[in-house]
Amino acid sequence: MAKSLVLRQPHMLRLEDREQPPIPPGHLGITVRRVGVCGTDYHAIQGTQPYFTYPRILGHEIAGVIADKDQAASPTWRVGQPVIVRPYLECGTCIACRAGKPNCCVQLRVLGVHSDGGLTEYLVVPEDHVIDAEGLTWDQAVAVEFLSIGYHAVRRAQVSAGEWVVVVGAGPIGLAVLAWCRLAGARTLAVDSDPDRRHLAHTWAGAETLASGDPETLRGQIAMMTGGDLTPLVFDATGHPSVMRETPYLVAHGGRLVYVGLAQTDLVISDPWFHEHEMTILSSRNALAEDFLAVRDALLHGRLSVEPLINDHVTLNEAPRVLQSPLDPKIIKRVIELS
Repeated sequence: MAKSLVLRQPHMLRLEDREQPPIPPGHLGITVRRVGVCGTDYHAIQGTQPYFTYPRILGHEIAGVIADKDQAASPTWRVGQPVIVRPYLECGTCIACRAGKPNCCVQLRVLGVHSDGGLTEYLVVPEDHVIDAEGLTWDQAVAVEFLSIGYHAVRRAQVSAGEWVVVVGAGPIGLAVLAWCRLAGARTLAVDSDPDRRHLAHTWAGAETLASGDPETLRGQIAMMTGGDLTPLVFDATGHPSVMRETPYLVAHGGRLVYVGLAQTDLVISDPWFHEHEMTILSSRNALAEDFLAVRDALLHGRLSVEPLINDHVTLNEAPRVLQSPLDPKIIKRVIELS
């Protein structure tokens, strides 16, 4: 039996014992060691997460060790080997998969959202969704997924060295975007209402910062910092509709906007503004295997540190109570320890 944290319905988390699933050919059994908690999980608990179905074992930021493996799996895996799970299960045949974009597969199933996820002592996943984590600490390994979300967004945006980039929202994903933009040579500006997160954006991600507030005032402040031009690239990492509706108006003429955060609503933009600026609007969803590998290698080579971001650890037994309590804004990334 495997102890599992099950979200039965909004606001109803239960620890349950589940039968360990069999291992189909080409799959691996994972003993889960760490699971990062994401905004997606909190939205699911609150009943506001798009694409979510109940009941569900939460958790898509997953690190663990190989427990056992099917005979058809690669002989290179060994029992006890530390690994990261890539939690996006694609069909492999749809138009997106054929185009090399399995992250937005037509029939995509994300562990912890559409299928049961990592908040269980034992998990079975396809072998090709498991990544070697040898040499990483557990905090580094569990951070790879959310850092890969930011890395993928920065790759989609084709960030250029020297250009100004504004990131609205300095939560974990926004901080990841800021860090990768900075490593790409961009000049970065973080906008957030929380002073502690602005401080972290400056000290950890090397960004200039501004407090969010009145949209007109914010545009004026950004224009002053950029010589009156606004910014050629803006990322929205908030997932808040009221903010997402305003971020297009921070983009310079000829610029681009990347929505990384997700909201369960419609967004409206002024068509004259959109056309006048010949603006490019992109969404960024999940990440690709090559993003995971690039992030893992960056951590292995010390290009990025995760210690300031992961600032809360709880046990699986504590998780039902903790996850249903209001989130302390000082917590950047919470990690649940399973074994």
